[in-house]
Amino acid sequence: MGTTDAAIETEALSKLYPGGHGIAELTMTVPSGEVFGFLGPNGAGKTTTIRTLLDLIHPTSGSARLLGLDSRRDSIEIRRRVGNLPGDFGFGRETTGRRALDLMARLRGTDTGRATELAQRFRSDLERPLGELSRGNRQKVGLILAAFHRPDLLILDEPTGGLDPMMQEEFLAMVGEERDRGATVFLSSHELDEVERICDRVGIVRDARLVAVERVPDLLGRARRKVTVRLADRGGLDELRRLAGVSEVEQVDGGVSFRFAGDVDPVVKALAAHHVTDLEVSRPTLEEVFLGYYEGGEGEG
Repeated sequence: MGTTDAAIETEALSKLYPGGHGIAELTMTVPSGEVFGFLGPNGAGKTTTIRTLLDLIHPTSGSARLLGLDSRRDSIEIRRRVGNLPGDFGFGRETTGRRALDLMARLRGTDTGRATELAQRFRSDLERPLGELSRGNRQKVGLILAAFHRPDLLILDEPTGGLDPMMQEEFLAMVGEERDRGATVFLSSHELDEVERICDRVGIVRDARLVAVERVPDLLGRARRKVTVRLADRGGLDELRRLAGVSEVEQVDGGVSFRFAGDVDPVVKALAAHHVTDLEVSRPTLEEVFLGYYEGGEGEG
């Protein structure tokens, strides 16, 4: 381990619990300047991974480096350079956002100057006690706490939870700006349409293990697309069924429906032998690809 341009590196990182879950043998590299989505259902190991990276819990085995620093030996320096939004940040109900910011600024040896800008951007009231705020308004404060010091690495656990659509868009814009200035963003999320829009790569966790790490376009490109075609003649079904990567061929509403993955050229050539009167190709969403890892087995879309 020790790649100089990596923001996060793990080597066989494991955190095992007596009752199961946790993470097992997690090995991955997140380059600096990347927006990386970490995906999996509740209990898959996402939050355990984040807490282990930040040395909030200790690994059973394996190792991790953040910004070139050992996650355990250099944890204090890492926390100075990292912005973290946990699933629920632990300040008292009577603490205001302003007091929380002052505390975090002192711990990090910086000022709170950017916090005012972010508060205006997210329409956040920093003077009210956190216990009086709705979930969405608490989340806004959490985002400000994570980002106000311009960290080299942002680690965000379900960052848009509770945000209204306008604030979700503002968050996505902020993530793009963080990437543009060279920061790395590592986020777990259930909002797969957002992940598809902002992430360079995604990792998918299943049963505590990392089962895929790919660029979003590559992951979507390998997944099965749905095609609906109308032909002037009724032939062609058997020919389609024989093509590699084609499945679920059936007649529907006077047309033919099927799914395919891989090279589209053989499909185009097979259809070219017929009089095509209508054609619709639906690219899978990241959500459909993700569900394929849980419903249809690894690698299926």
